[in-house]
Amino acid sequence: MTAFFRYPKSAAFGRVVPKAKIYERAGANTALRGLFVREVDQIVWRFKLAPETTNLSATKAVTEVHIFGLSLKTGKLDEAVLRAIDKAIPFPLIFELTWRRKRKAVAAFKRPSAANSTKWVISEYFVTGWVPEDAPREPLPVALDLGALYDRMLTAIMPAAGHGSEDIQTRVERIDAIRAKTREVERITVRLNREKQFNKRVAINAEKRSAKQELERLTTTNPRPAMPNDCEDRNG
Repeated sequence: MTAFFRYPKSAAFGRVVPKAKIYERAGANTALRGLFVREVDQIVWRFKLAPETTNLSATKAVTEVHIFGLSLKTGKLDEAVLRAIDKAIPFPLIFELTWRRKRKAVAAFKRPSAANSTKWVISEYFVTGWVPEDAPREPLPVALDLGALYDRMLTAIMPAAGHGSEDIQTRVERIDAIRAKTREVERITVRLNREKQFNKRVAINAEKRSAKQELERLTTTNPRPAMPNDCEDRNG
């Protein structure tokens, strides 16, 4: 399944979002504003998927899903920019980034906090690769409600399929754990390469084996590695 969909005309929103509005709602500091200025050309609120625009009922966690288009000045976008927009908009968001006639999809799993329904919990971000901007889009996934639609749209961006019947929150938590464990293995490898004393190398090797075994457990049915966190175009 592609991560790019043909959205219904009834859901078209098409409003340019002033960066100043994001700054205000996200409490942006000078450094964050600088990122917006350097990396983002324009933000467009492209589509609003809601009961009245999709004929799908809302759920407690997902009352609407919004599609934001970000045209970039370079092939890189700092994750802090996305988090600021997610913080400013109190609905689940799917981002479509465009640069040099290419596009990629980016999104985090976003849900209301169980402790405080006015707060949102935002996972790490999932990122597709770049594809031509005119590449074909698929119809929206078939779903019974907006919650299921959001799950399927987000799953299309995620780097690994689910384990059996795990729900999307469990899947996101597992992928976040894969990312964290992958970083841990990389850090241990760096320490091992730097260490010269034999007895210390033995201990570090044991630590690395343990971390790799845990990583293998997390990825048993999904050997593909987690996606990187940034939105950089690595092909230049």
